[in-house]
Amino acid sequence: MDPALLRQREEFKARALAQPVIEKRKYPDERSHQASDTSGNLKKKPKRLQKPTNSISNNSRSSSGTVSKFGYIAQIVNFMKSRHQDDDQFPLTIDEILEECKLDEVITTSQKSWLVNEALPNNPKLQVVDNEMQERKYAFKPKYAIRDRKGLYKLLDRFEQRGLGGMMVEDVEESLPNAKKCIKTLLNNNKVIVVTRLDKKQVLFYNDRSCEFSVDEEFQQLWRGINIESIEEGKIEEYLNSQGITSVQDTRQVTKPVKSRKRANRRRKFKAHNDHLSGVLEDYSEMGGSRK
Repeated sequence: MDPALLRQREEFKARALAQPVIEKRKYPDERSHQASDTSGNLKKKPKRLQKPTNSISNNSRSSSGTVSKFGYIAQIVNFMKSRHQDDDQFPLTIDEILEECKLDEVITTSQKSWLVNEALPNNPKLQVVDNEMQERKYAFKPKYAIRDRKGLYKLLDRFEQRGLGGMMVEDVEESLPNAKKCIKTLLNNNKVIVVTRLDKKQVLFYNDRSCEFSVDEEFQQLWRGINIESIEEGKIEEYLNSQGITSVQDTRQVTKPVKSRKRANRRRKFKAHNDHLSGVLEDYSEMGGSRK
């Protein structure tokens, strides 16, 4: 045989042995499935052992289910709030709410029962509208019951008269549809005042025009030109009295707490018996209790 061919054959075998070969491992069930007995019948597959369920995974599922329930109620409240701010204030049934929120195919029967019986009726941002002839409905419950710009202005006037101060702008925006437009209109008409607090939150106040009055510019300059920070109140009062100006005195009277008086011990009166024999009976107490 040609020695060159033999040499090529040996080199081919060496290269084949140098290359690693990965063989597919056969599992016991596959080997048993392929093996057969002498009669030609296939052997039955051995049953696989089921892995025990992990308790941690079950707890995680239950906790995620609890979180999803509160996620549903948050989604529903935000949806009802957005409807109210868009001036869609008519109530909806639970089925209509779930359909609008796209939860009708996700929520379970137990979660829906929890929403109807516990979550929605007890939520402070929702109100229940019961009707004997129809199904129970739900609507958004704002902080202030106002529908338009006039209602907001009247409510601010009522706050001013009762000394309640102002209203938070965020509460007004939550309660009133198109609140920003209404507030801007009132500001342009000089009917309200907006004050920004230190925490960057804005407060809306009623602008009482009856308290507005004009002061002469000369008097304002005199008022701003006098520095009284380093002067004591006593010296200010002496100066006003020397100029013939009466200073305002603190006329408040401190009322002392009234002590509760103790009731005087009165002699107890007893009911007299035998009044019909008052002229017949005689008193012998002065004679020592014996009759002589």
